[in-house]
This record gives sequence, structure tokens and C-alpha cells, in this order.
Amino acid sequence: MIYDHPDTAAIIDLALREDLGATGDITCRAVVPAAARLAGRITAKESGVLCGMALFQRVCDRVGAGVTVEGALADGTAVAPGTVCLRFHGPAAVLLQAERTALNLAQRLSGTATLARIYADAVAGTRAKVFDTRKTTPGLRLLQKHAVVAGGGANHRIGLYDQVLLKENHIALMGAAGPAEAVRRARAATAPGTVIEVEIERLDDLEGVIQAGADIVLLDNMDPERCRRAVALRDRLGRRCDLEASGGITLATIRGFAETGVERISVGALTHSAACLDLSMRCDPVA
Repeated sequence: MIYDHPDTAAIIDLALREDLGATGDITCRAVVPAAARLAGRITAKESGVLCGMALFQRVCDRVGAGVTVEGALADGTAVAPGTVCLRFHGPAAVLLQAERTALNLAQRLSGTATLARIYADAVAGTRAKVFDTRKTTPGLRLLQKHAVVAGGGANHRIGLYDQVLLKENHIALMGAAGPAEAVRRARAATAPGTVIEVEIERLDDLEGVIQAGADIVLLDNMDPERCRRAVALRDRLGRRCDLEASGGITLATIRGFAETGVERISVGALTHSAACLDLSMRCDPVA
């Protein structure tokens, strides 16, 4: 599970260290009795798609023992203003020190899931799926990509290690041989089954990269009409490879790209431009 991944634990520890510093919470030390306990809830203040409620327990556990979380809503749950996302009770100092870190993570992930759902809904009924990119917040990639899936999107490659993606700066090294030569070299140098994707900027390069063995062809900054022509050419060749539209695609334009017949549309905004979903934590003293 993504929330048990070492990267997630490392992010929680970094965020808590950032918040607590070397001396800890001086406000809690000043006014919160050691035996004080709180019970409360996290509530959505706006409509959206939740992701990251499971992190609340993990953040609290890193601060201290004794917090119990109940009724945490699952990732991908649609919420309206006023929806209770989870309830909790436990030591007041632990809850108050964990609050901001837990909310920061859950709000950001829920914002990403919400935006992914909006984009996914925009292409519903077509063959296209909406994919994220590597344009993520450093350190949060696995969590943000998980949030994209929770919202109904799909993951592009996770990093530089799990898929070949030949972009313009790789292809520049091929000289006149161009993108088809880059695909041939990648196919010869990687293990069988490795996914090879190549970016092209001209339709004239499409047949060559397909014949060279590309699994996915990224149609960089091509308008819907050129994407439609690319789909027709690919289909005439009878070779199975997916086509991906990419470059400046927005909510206003994505439906037009989806209706061209491409299988994939990549949108960096899913992770680099999602606004946080507004969540609120309110507590009451426990006698």
C-alpha cells in the first residue's frame, strides 16, 4: 500500500521535523496539560474527491502514541461541504502537533484527486484516458500519482527507471536519423518487454517510429486535426501502438483531443497546478 511505502514515511518525518524544529511545539508545552485529551473530526469545507485520510493515523503515530482514528473515508470518495471525513480521539498534544502536517498532505492529495476526476469526466465516453506526468512536487511523486488514480486518472511512468521516453533532447543526438533511430537503439539496448515511448513533432515521423517498434508515440503540441490524422495513419499501418496527445491541453480543449481517437492524453496540470481541497479539523475536550 502506498501509505506504507518508505517514501511516505520519509515525507511525514521531514514534514514533522520542518514543523516541530529542534525544540518541539512551544505552544503545547505552554498551555496543554500532559493528560489532556481531545476528540474531533475532519470535515470537508468544499466539494471534491478525497485522498489521504489514511495518512492522519500515520502522522499521529509518528508524533506519539494513543490516537484512535475511526470512519476514515476511502480514497476516491466524493464529498460535499460538511461531509465528515474521519473522526478521532486521543492525547491533545499529539493531535495538535500532528494536525497541520496531516492536513497539508490530505488537502494536497485531495486537490489532485479532485482535479483528476474533473479531467477524467471530461473525456468520458471516448477511448482516451487522462495521464499524469513527472511534473510533481519533489518527494511527493508516489503520493500525488496515487491521488491521480484515486480521482480516475492514470499514471504515466513513475520515474526515469521504469519506462523509456525518448524526447526531443534525446532525439537531437540522433542527427539526421531522427526519432526512428532513437527507438531502434532503445529497443536494442533494453530488456524485452520494456515500454518504449517516443515523442514526435512531425506527422512525417510517425510511420518510421511505429515500424521501429515504439509502443507509444507522443504527439507533441499537435492540434486535434493532426492528432486525428495520426490516428488514421496508425490504423492504416495495422501496427498496435498507442498514441498520446500532449502539450498545453486544458479542460477547455481536452474533449476535442479525446474525440480524435487517441488512447492517451497527458496533462501536467494534474499534479503541478491542483489547488488544495479545503479541509477543517475541529476538536472538543474529553473529560
